[in-house]
Amino acid sequence: MLNSLASGRRLALRLLLWQLFAAIVVGLAFSVRGFRWAIAGAAGAAIVAVGNALLSTRLFSQVGGAGMALWRLLTGMALKWVVIVGGLITIMFQFKLPPLAAITGLVAAYAINLLAFRFKG
Repeated sequence: MLNSLASGRRLALRLLLWQLFAAIVVGLAFSVRGFRWAIAGAAGAAIVAVGNALLSTRLFSQVGGAGMALWRLLTGMALKWVVIVGGLITIMFQFKLPPLAAITGLVAAYAINLLAFRFKG
C-alpha cells in the first residue's frame, strides 16, 4: 500500500481549504466589477470545493475491499459532477449571474486541484 487513508484525508482537507481560499480570492478579484460578479466568481470556485468535499467524504467514509473502494469512487465522482453541473446551471440560469466570473472561479478551483496533486508536500 502506497498511501494510507489518513494521508488521503489530509490531502483532501488541504485541497478543500485551498479551493475555498481560491473562492475568496476570485470573489475579491471580481469585486471591482460589482457585487454580482464577485458572488458569481466565488460561487463558481465554491461549487468545485463542495463537489470535491462530497467526493472525498464518500471515498474515505469506510474501509473495505478494492471493489467497494472503486464503487465509492465512482459514485463520489458522479455526485461531484452532479453538484458542479447543477451549481453552474443554478448560478448562470436561475440567478442570472455573469457566466465569465463563474467559469473563472471554476477554472481557478481546478487549477488548485491540479497543483495540490502535483505538490503533495
